[in-house]
Amino acid sequence: GGSGERLGGATPKQFCAVHGRPLVSYAVRAMERISWISDIIVVVSPENIETMKTIVEKYGHKRVTVVKGGITRHRSIFNGLKVFAESEISKYLLQKPEVVVIHDAVRPFVEEDILLEVVMAAKEHGAAGAIRPLVSTVIASSADGCLDHSLERARYRASEMPQAFLFDVIYQAYQQCTDYDLDYGTECLHLALKYSNIKAKLIEGTADLWKVTYKRDLYAAESIIKDNLSQQVCVITDVKEDAVQVGFLLHESLKSQIKVEVISISLCKNDNYLHNMLSGGCYNFIYIHDKQSALQETELLVDILEKSNTTLSYPIMLISVHLNSSENISFSIGMEELTTIKKFAREVKMKNIWSYGLLIHYK
Repeated sequence: GGSGERLGGATPKQFCAVHGRPLVSYAVRAMERISWISDIIVVVSPENIETMKTIVEKYGHKRVTVVKGGITRHRSIFNGLKVFAESEISKYLLQKPEVVVIHDAVRPFVEEDILLEVVMAAKEHGAAGAIRPLVSTVIASSADGCLDHSLERARYRASEMPQAFLFDVIYQAYQQCTDYDLDYGTECLHLALKYSNIKAKLIEGTADLWKVTYKRDLYAAESIIKDNLSQQVCVITDVKEDAVQVGFLLHESLKSQIKVEVISISLCKNDNYLHNMLSGGCYNFIYIHDKQSALQETELLVDILEKSNTTLSYPIMLISVHLNSSENISFSIGMEELTTIKKFAREVKMKNIWSYGLLIHYK
């Protein structure tokens, strides 16, 4: 529900595009790919509700409920919690969860491991949150603008997201909040301590939990996506000799630049391997084949990737390479089939899968 004032410009940072996709969509996508998360509540300022609903529809997000936010962070979070307890907030009263996770829409690269860790800690302790070491020393100034004292950096940590709570713990804490808490507070873990007497378990987070705050952070987010997309490629070839040979040549060409793995499989029989590749952080796939229907093969591969339970914080790049060895050099494709291929590519892009095609004619 933030306004993104520190970013500058008219567009709140959560709606700024990174690689053509709103930042908030990356965060929602990271959550919805996790099977044990039942509902996703997106709290949005009133003037941006329709924008958020359009994003949900455009990118095919599931299990998402858009809720009107308040004028401060805590009031927005409280509105999100009310969806599970007060029927007048939403058209449908959602089933109350055992644990609720609170996360920032502008922390798009959260992974399932840290989410699971804070949730399990919350189940045991009542509350839990990710932390990171302080980068700079914190100092306090006196009334005359001079140094008063500094904090011992080693003793303190920066509070990050995600944070998780037993639902009753955090909801009851918000019910007891004063207006001062709701208007000026920012730390949810402190509310659990102050009003529910719950000492949160602190979980050491990873560097990718950083938050997009300023315009330069958008460029950093884009750089992270590009960097993750360029680390590794999985080359899948049909079992035919020509396809295997092209796969070998690709491996020899690319191995000095990135990690390359080449496998020769029949897609309809071997999908577990692709799941394992995704789990290992591979987001690039090149599929080499000589099948008559390039689209049918690509659809099968996309289906396999979609069924993976891996959290897709980054786009999957899928290049389908069609080998054509017919004597007839002039290769034509009907407009109807071309339209179908383009439509398919647009649809899967909404699911964070970028599909491309390449035709290679050879004798």
